[in-house]
This record gives sequence, structure tokens and C-alpha cells, in this order.
Amino acid sequence: MIFENRFLDKVAIVTGAGQGIGKGVAERLANEGAKTVLVDRSDIVLGVADELAKQGLQVLAVLADLETYAGFEKVVAETLKAFNRIDILINNVGGTIWAKPYQHYKEDEIVKEINRSLYPTLWGCHSVLPAMIENKGGVIINVSSIATRSINRIPYAAAKGGVNALTASLAFEQAPNNIRVVAIATGGTEAPARIVPRNENKMTAEEEVWYQQIVDQTRESTLVKKYGQIEDQVNAILFAASDEAKYITGITIPVSGGDLG
Repeated sequence: MIFENRFLDKVAIVTGAGQGIGKGVAERLANEGAKTVLVDRSDIVLGVADELAKQGLQVLAVLADLETYAGFEKVVAETLKAFNRIDILINNVGGTIWAKPYQHYKEDEIVKEINRSLYPTLWGCHSVLPAMIENKGGVIINVSSIATRSINRIPYAAAKGGVNALTASLAFEQAPNNIRVVAIATGGTEAPARIVPRNENKMTAEEEVWYQQIVDQTRESTLVKKYGQIEDQVNAILFAASDEAKYITGITIPVSGGDLG
């Protein structure tokens, strides 16, 4: 359901906007009145932004590697150049790359998982703060995961645990500046096959077994015993980002069919 003009004249940055949850969030924000900046390191985001622009919506696409501080600084600079302010940041970039018991991870794989699922959120929060403080307010939504209590993806779980801690502490620190910070812990979510996979290498037979164990454990951990839909996550993220949630900050909200992570 689209709420007409719920984000009218707000400037919102959405990371990982080329596909999946990020794409759904960006589309809804734009349709609900936001000046929306769609960020991804894949050029598929250009097509998403182009389709929204054809509808007469105010959008900007930015290509950037958000695993680097310079990448996020570029996003902020281009957003301010185009729209002069930043009201909302949706930190959506992240996602487990490998699925296997922890003892099978290599050193570089652990580093890559942390770089993928923690650093973009750290850089994003840091980069937008000056603009939000100058504007005397803002909202940061960090997309986390119930995988903080999961199997076969321990580095990813550690990264999302860091996102939850960042959310709580940053909200505490920035409340005097009228900046809200909320995390949405996504549960198992059905989505189309990724256009750009997180892992370019095909899973081995053993890795497919380990991945299926994640799926089975995630489904079993929910009260409803099934995966949710992208729309379920988008609805929660947009609610948390809206003025309807103006008295909610510093918490992680699970959207996971009852799995608290």
C-alpha cells in the first residue's frame, strides 16, 4: 500500500537499491513523495532510477562502493549537490556471501563478510551525520537481520550484531540532535533470484547442504513456519522512517514471523 505524500519533500538515500529489499524501499519512497537517491555499486540501479524518473518522480542514481569511506562520502556529496539536504538514510547494503560452519571459513572470507555487512552501515551513519545535525534532525534506518542467532553464517551474524549495537549507541548519542536511529532485523524473505549474486562462484554440493540448513533453521525458528515477502520488510522500514514512528528510536525491530534472532 502506498501512502500518498507521506515523505513529501524529504530527501532519502537508499543503499543497495538495485534489487531486492533496497529496490522495493526506493520505489515506495519515491512514490510517496521523497526525493530519492538510489545507491548501488552495480549499474543495474541506473535502470531502476530511470523507470522511476519516467513516472515523473524525483530520483538520483549514484554508483559507489560503500565498503569504502570514500564511496559513502561521494554519495553524500552528490546528494547534497542535487537536493541540498539529507533527511533519511536507509542503510540496506549487506548480505552473507558464504554459507558454511565457522571452522570452514578462511581468513579473507571472514574479512570480506565484515566489509560487506558492517562497514557500509558504519560509513553511512558517519557520513550523513554532519548534514543531519546541520538540518537539526534526521532518521537513519539500519537493515539488520535475525541471523544474529543463526547457523552457518557466523561472520555475517557478527556483522549484524555490530549493526544492532551501532543502532542503540548512535541513537543514544544523537537524540539531542533530533536524529532517530532504528534497526529492522529482517527474517527469512522470499525474493526473486539476484541479478548480481553476492558470491560469483557456484555453490558446491556440500555448500548447498549447508545453505539448506540455514533455510530450514530460519523457517523452523519462526512462529509462522514460513518466509515473509519483500513487501513485509519494505512496510516496516518505511514505517520506521516516517513521522508515524517519531517516538521510536534506539531499538532493533524484528520483522521475522516471530523469530527474535
